[in-house]
Amino acid sequence: MAQQAYMTETAGGSGPERPGTRLRRLFDRLTAGWRGDRRIWRRGVIVAGCAVLLAGVMLVHSRIPNAVGNLGSLIETFLPWLGALVPVLLLLALVRRSATALIAVLVPAVVWLNLFGGLLTDKATGGGGLTVATHNVNADNADPSGTARDVAASGADVLALEELTASAVPTYERALAPTYRYHSVQGTVGLWSKYPLSDVRAVDIKLGWTRAMRATVATPAGRVAVYVAHLPSVRVKLEAGFTARQRDKSADALGEAIAGERLTKVVLLGDLNGTMNDRALNAVTSQMRSTQGAAGSGFGFSWPASFPMARIDQIMVKGIEPESSWTLPQTGSDHLPVAARVKVATSGS
Repeated sequence: MAQQAYMTETAGGSGPERPGTRLRRLFDRLTAGWRGDRRIWRRGVIVAGCAVLLAGVMLVHSRIPNAVGNLGSLIETFLPWLGALVPVLLLLALVRRSATALIAVLVPAVVWLNLFGGLLTDKATGGGGLTVATHNVNADNADPSGTARDVAASGADVLALEELTASAVPTYERALAPTYRYHSVQGTVGLWSKYPLSDVRAVDIKLGWTRAMRATVATPAGRVAVYVAHLPSVRVKLEAGFTARQRDKSADALGEAIAGERLTKVVLLGDLNGTMNDRALNAVTSQMRSTQGAAGSGFGFSWPASFPMARIDQIMVKGIEPESSWTLPQTGSDHLPVAARVKVATSGS
């Protein structure tokens, strides 16, 4: 009997440690220096204040005025990156051993997830009958023919290119001719299509030269109005802040043109030099859907190509259902190409 009791005790003591026990021991080590410390609620006030301020900026970003250096638009352009400050604040809260700061850090974390958490999941579906793509090819591109081949390999049925130079246009035309039977170049933007184009014309976006166009594409599912646009660039200057007045004026003109479109199915392709969060693009974004936001995976940042930090190259639709959206591999440009697959209903005009 004694031998049996000994064997039973030995078997129980040498068994594997339960996961719950290991987690408790790890938690005990992490919190060993916090127990009995009454100052954990008084320390870290500055860190807690920064966390609350960060949450406030994200919550009321649309009310931050643009009167001084277009500060509101600048913050909105890089709004998702404010979430990178949350881990920093969390680390500071742990270093300070502050319970107050730890609780405060939860606030911006929850706000960020509420704003952008939906972008972390893949919303693509398997449908979509029309593939579209857009690419700012960069006027200084050293390999236009290679860039053209790369974007044509995406399988896009309709392809828009921006920042075309007069000297490079023939190169793009030759490289894309085997894939696209129809095309039109208006100023510095162009549209290539596997389907016939009609009613092609420049769109006035108040610049004095052509950086936007419109065409009707006769897709198998019906006619689609396709707009191509390259809005003016923005700059960040120490003495002037975020200079975007001309971009904002052109965005309003583009929005007005799209609002007056007689076809019910509309696609906008282009470099808008602004993100979907930027209030300055409201004239456009208020009446169209982003394919990336509706059916993409992740943020789909497209610029700069070497380390993408913002999606300023947009594919937007009206009267058309986005099915998937993605970025394409880097070319000789400083932008990444972006593509989307959309479903064009056969009913209606």
